[in-house]
Parts: sequence; C-alpha cells; structure tokens
Amino acid sequence: RTIQNQEAKGKLFMVIALIGDSCTGKSTIADCLKQKLDAELYSGRDYLRLAKSESAAAALFRKKLEDAFGDGAMIYVISEKEHLALLPEKCVRVLITARLESIQRRFAQRMNGKLPPPVAAMLERKYGQFESEPHDLRLDTETLSPEEAAAAILRILPETNSF
Repeated sequence: RTIQNQEAKGKLFMVIALIGDSCTGKSTIADCLKQKLDAELYSGRDYLRLAKSESAAAALFRKKLEDAFGDGAMIYVISEKEHLALLPEKCVRVLITARLESIQRRFAQRMNGKLPPPVAAMLERKYGQFESEPHDLRLDTETLSPEEAAAAILRILPETNSF
C-alpha cells in the first residue's frame, strides 16, 4: 500500500489509525502523536457523540475521516475490529502489539490490580485479532517506549512533513 497525504504550509492532512488489542499502548502513543501533529484524536466509539443514532454518527464520522485529508491530521485509536470499516482507504494503519502477559498485567492495573477470570478469558480470546489485517507499520510496545513508537510512525510519513 502507498501512504498518501496532502500537505500545505507545513500542516499534515491525513488519518493515522492506531490498531491493536486493548492495553497495547495505543492511546499513549496517540497522545504523543497528537502533540507533535496538532491532530484531532478519536478513540473507539467516541464518534457516537456526533449524532443521536449510531448509524448517523458512523456516517458523520466516516465523512469527518475523509475530510481530514483536506482539513488537518486525525488519529483514530481502534481496539474493536468492527471499527476498521470506518477507516478511509488512504489512511496510515499502524498495528500496535504486546505480549498477552503484558496486556493482562496492564489491564489488571486498570482494575486495581486484579484481573477477573472472565476478563482474562476475553483478553485471551481476542488476542492477536488484528494480526491478519493490512497495516503499514507494526510496532511492539514491549521493545519501544511511546515516544519511540510515535517517532517510528512519524518516520513513515512522507518526508515533506518534518516535525
């Protein structure tokens, strides 16, 4: 796949999708990118606030993602496969990964240190669900800090956009 964007007066016009299982570090990386790119950030079902019905909100969000190619950078954090259908074809897709044990540990930290068995089973069942999805870059947060991951993403963007 060819990564495409538009650029004017040093501003980036594109959509960057951070895709991966829960607790792989996508949101932390997105925060780093948001600062560097002055980008708008959406995560999961955030788009539902755009309209009263889910179908209307999804349609408005798809348009917003398409419009990002002429209106600024947008980052979309995805941890549910159904949200991949909202992405425009020309976006940059970055797969964010971590070991299952790390994901479980991070999720337990969110839940005051205890990971209930049903949650552990759900994480195990969903683990690796995005591995077969097309992506432009794969980053393992076991070996990269959020800042290093953000820098790696910035490096794959066209050279005319130096940050």
